[in-house]
Amino acid sequence: MVHIPVLEQMNQVLHILFIFLPFLWALGTLPPPDALFLWAMEQVLEFGLGGSSMSTHSRLLIMFIISAGTAGTSYFIPSTTGMVLLMTGLGFLLSLNLSEMGFVFKHSVTRHRVGTKSKALLSGSEKQFTWKECLFYIVILVLALLESILLHHFACCSKISKNSPQAIVGYILMILLIILWILREIQSVYIFGIFRNPFYPKDVQTVTLFLEKQARLMKIGVVRRILLNLVSPFAMIAFLSLDSSLQGLYSVSVSIGFTRAFRMVWQNTENALLETVIVSAVHLLTSNTDIWWNRSLDTGIRLLLVGIMRDRLIQFISKLQFAVTVLLASWMEKKRRKSTTTLCILNIVFSPFVLVVIVFSTLLSSPLLPLFTLPLFLVGFPRPTQSWPGIVGTTACVCADTVYYYQMVPSLTAALQSAMVAGSLGLLLPGSHYLGRFQDRLIWIMILEHGYTYCCINIKGLELQETSCHTAEALRVDEVFEGAFEQEEYARICSINKHFGNVLTPCTVLPVKLYSDAKNVLSGIIDSHDNLREFKGDLVKVLVWTLVQYCSRRSNMQENVDKTENKGKASLIILPALNTSPQTQSPDDTDSLNSETLDDWSDDVFDDEPITKKGKEKDQLKILQGINLPIPGSVESQRVDDHSVGKVPKNSPYEAVILGYPAIDKGKQDMMYIPLMEFSCSHSHLLSLPKEWTSNCLPNSKMREMSSLFPEDWYQFVLRQLKCFHSEENVPNVLEEIAKDKVLKDFYVHAVMTCYFSLFGVDNMDPSPGHILRVYKGVLPWSVAFDWLTEKPELFQLALKAFRYTLKLMIDKASLGPIEDFKELTNCLKEYESDWYIGLVSDEKWKEAVLQEKPFLFSLGYDPNMGVYTGRVLTLQELLIQVGKLNAEAVRGQWANLSWELLYATNDDEERYSIQAHPLLLRNLTIQAADPPLGYPIYSSKPLHIHLF
Repeated sequence: MVHIPVLEQMNQVLHILFIFLPFLWALGTLPPPDALFLWAMEQVLEFGLGGSSMSTHSRLLIMFIISAGTAGTSYFIPSTTGMVLLMTGLGFLLSLNLSEMGFVFKHSVTRHRVGTKSKALLSGSEKQFTWKECLFYIVILVLALLESILLHHFACCSKISKNSPQAIVGYILMILLIILWILREIQSVYIFGIFRNPFYPKDVQTVTLFLEKQARLMKIGVVRRILLNLVSPFAMIAFLSLDSSLQGLYSVSVSIGFTRAFRMVWQNTENALLETVIVSAVHLLTSNTDIWWNRSLDTGIRLLLVGIMRDRLIQFISKLQFAVTVLLASWMEKKRRKSTTTLCILNIVFSPFVLVVIVFSTLLSSPLLPLFTLPLFLVGFPRPTQSWPGIVGTTACVCADTVYYYQMVPSLTAALQSAMVAGSLGLLLPGSHYLGRFQDRLIWIMILEHGYTYCCINIKGLELQETSCHTAEALRVDEVFEGAFEQEEYARICSINKHFGNVLTPCTVLPVKLYSDAKNVLSGIIDSHDNLREFKGDLVKVLVWTLVQYCSRRSNMQENVDKTENKGKASLIILPALNTSPQTQSPDDTDSLNSETLDDWSDDVFDDEPITKKGKEKDQLKILQGINLPIPGSVESQRVDDHSVGKVPKNSPYEAVILGYPAIDKGKQDMMYIPLMEFSCSHSHLLSLPKEWTSNCLPNSKMREMSSLFPEDWYQFVLRQLKCFHSEENVPNVLEEIAKDKVLKDFYVHAVMTCYFSLFGVDNMDPSPGHILRVYKGVLPWSVAFDWLTEKPELFQLALKAFRYTLKLMIDKASLGPIEDFKELTNCLKEYESDWYIGLVSDEKWKEAVLQEKPFLFSLGYDPNMGVYTGRVLTLQELLIQVGKLNAEAVRGQWANLSWELLYATNDDEERYSIQAHPLLLRNLTIQAADPPLGYPIYSSKPLHIHLF
């Protein structure tokens, strides 16, 4: 073996290569073993076996083994007919989303065995749709097998000529390619990314207008999809089945080439159509010449080589465009123009060397790495299409804004399905990246996998709290989209894309059901004395309505439970609380909350604005449910095994006297006691309040004074409007009798006015805006009834809900006009109850309301910088998201630099140059979209499978 020339040359080359290995490792050109292994499998699967990149590494390994087994099996089949059948059938089956079909089949078998309709399994409509789809695939498979075997057996010719059946099919494929290309290009806003499509709607701002204008394009999209999914695959199968190479001797090249060709027909129809047309055209033009292409290669290997050249050519163009963009970006930065001018000149002088780097990177299908995103280009190590290790969608920097992306993803997926089917997003290739924009939301979409009638994607959501870098690039994204989608009707028909050099090319707009965010300044409303005076009267009415509605629902639940339980057994009705996730608090947390609560109200006389503390982001409402706040000035009481034990913890702030609030005298006071009396109506118990809510805490004189504020006419109106007591025959008469029950009314007077007193505190003056904001957030003023209310979490939440409803009512009355009668007020409150969530953004219920898709959400806030009170309203509606396609090589290159800079150069400076905003490269947004820990998207979905037929 020593004297074999090839081995001697390889020995010399490796000796030289090994010297440079440490240098290549330092530059990040040597791949880690796992990345090299996955990259090699992906390249062989895609270009050697006709498959696609997979959404997970396990799917990639399984698909690689099955596909390689298919190619190996076809080599050992003795009959050409059997080989064609095998390659046609397995090529179609492997291009399907077999994992999802297996999931459906598994659930169908489970349902058949159990024999029950489980909610966890598929519904009837979904099952019916699934079986229709399976039937469609079976029909397609049978037709494909019949076509391939009949054409191969009866019509296969020995040599191609201009009049042969294969040549005629080649002409048909050329026509199909041109038609499909035209139909795809007119679906997007730009043709070639440069010229504006004259058929695309010009000024689109509403969903209804957009759908009307796009109706014709959608019809064209249906025609395109039929040609792409049905006509083109069968035409290409006819071309392959008629090839004379299948009649020759068995060889490895025939098995590999035609296994890939029959698979590509279904796996990636558009690329397969382009490759087949190129091979057919070259063969027709050079059929009479004796060249290496015609003499030594069969059709399958020609298709394989054309596929590799097609992919590498597209990569080369994208990498070259990215390199030019980096050069322009460095030159356009005025702050660094002096330092980058030298680099730009060197790139121009050594442009042949730069081209060699780009070509070498293209041949390896590895990212072009701009060092520190400067025009210093290196070859990054080869890596899979996903660019990052780990399972897609398992890591994200979750925060309070993540819930908005969770809510919009199902609707966004449906909209993406329609756009992909129509061809509005261009050619769907694994590794493609798209960017969506709506208000302050940025959606990053990546294609992971593509096959016959399906596509697998990953959706990421970027942060909503925009930094200066984030804002600069977001403004450029808005500018690019506005130039494409918001043109005047009288604009030129074929205008040019002014942002052609940008890495973002607009594609289309998608109608998506999501929340629009509007923030309003409440100056002139919340600080109006007239509005605040009306607020007090409205609060009593809303408290009455809230308690009556609660007791009505409580009685209905009790009635429903009684029907299912035996008579005589007590039923414990536990109504859902406003916060369903109780939290345990340590004594230190409780003490800090109590002291902060006291501080918030300590200087209310002198300062009307709410006090904002750094680091204070606690929700008092959550904690009030689980603890009993001590009376200021008293010893804190902790419960141990259901016994109250007087105990003052060490280092407790209550060891010292807290000034500002008086201590409570536990002696005899002038309290109002409600005597135990029977209801005058036998049905009043259905609307009675819980016993603990009727206990007393206010002096008799104070209660008599406040009872005059109780709206008795409104109380009776609310009772008469109830729609309950379904078991009773004469409901109006029953409600009339209940409304006249004075004992029941006294209970409501006591509960309503005590809550009213607790919300406003000692003083009965008009509330201030600062007071309203503090109570809205759940921070109550000190009063005699403070402990009485906070010790009853359910009543406390109802009172707080009534307070928030009243605030929203005050804002609506100031904006829309006064309430004319009780009927209108009742309808308004019912709308708040059914269609609104009124609370705090930090509440868990806020997130639940977003996920449940409540039509409206409202929150009150205060802007300390501007010194104004603000109202935030989220409205659920179908709106348009603008979507554009990103330069995939620009994304891969910047991610490769991020990996090199943090892992190899260990440059973790938060203000480093490579993450600063740049409008051309969208550098900061691209870094955000990387997988954690190097990136920080706040939402990342699991692989989502989209049906494309």
